[in-house]
Amino acid sequence: MDSTPTYIYFASDFHLGIPDRISSLVREKRLIRWLDMVQKDAEVIYLMGDLFDFWFEYKTVVPKGYTRLFSKLAEITEKGIPVHFFKGNHDFWAFDYLNEEAGVIIHDDPQEIELKGKKFFLAHGDGLGPGDHSYKFMKKVFLFKFNQFLFRWLHPDLGTKMGLYFSRGSRISNMIKQDKDENFFLNDQEILLVFSREMAAKNPDIDYLVFGHRHIPTNIKVSEKASCIILGDWVKHYSYGKFDGNTFEIKYFEKEVE
Repeated sequence: MDSTPTYIYFASDFHLGIPDRISSLVREKRLIRWLDMVQKDAEVIYLMGDLFDFWFEYKTVVPKGYTRLFSKLAEITEKGIPVHFFKGNHDFWAFDYLNEEAGVIIHDDPQEIELKGKKFFLAHGDGLGPGDHSYKFMKKVFLFKFNQFLFRWLHPDLGTKMGLYFSRGSRISNMIKQDKDENFFLNDQEILLVFSREMAAKNPDIDYLVFGHRHIPTNIKVSEKASCIILGDWVKHYSYGKFDGNTFEIKYFEKEVE
């Protein structure tokens, strides 16, 4: 019987596609090196959203790029290592391509799941908690099937250009704000911390609440038992989560190359 230890890996917010093709390709290749590393001892891999800065699946057209990543994901899943993808606010127009072509398991909604004997709540993080009503309304508009049908009638070049323009504006605005408030998670205003405390109070069996979305690597206790994990990103931090069954660590990939 093989006694080699296995781990569960988490990463989020890669935003492939920005700020330009060359920079994005450098990050994509770095992501592939990380996938090569973790598949050696991974039990399962969770990609927690915003894999792309913008993604829309047409019926017969695949957005240009990312062939290296798709090939690597297919290689991993064909080895029997499950890869899960939680849609983020930049790629919630992903439908079935990743599943059909690369074997990736796609999640539209948050999930509660047991991993190595611990209870996890997993979500990208957008739209959770109190407030942020304008975004929650816009998300409903974007997810409305008829609106997706109308967008699909745009030529892919035009649709992708429009999508990247608006997604970059949103991302840049959020990153500027986060650069100013790296200690924001230490107070009670952060929406995901508020949500995590409320969820832990309602579900005292939860051990870890794991999110992407906010880009700042964070591991904070929200109850005597539960921890709120923000995975960081692959735009600035190149951070990821590693769980061995007892300890959840936030680690950094190839920081020496910075």
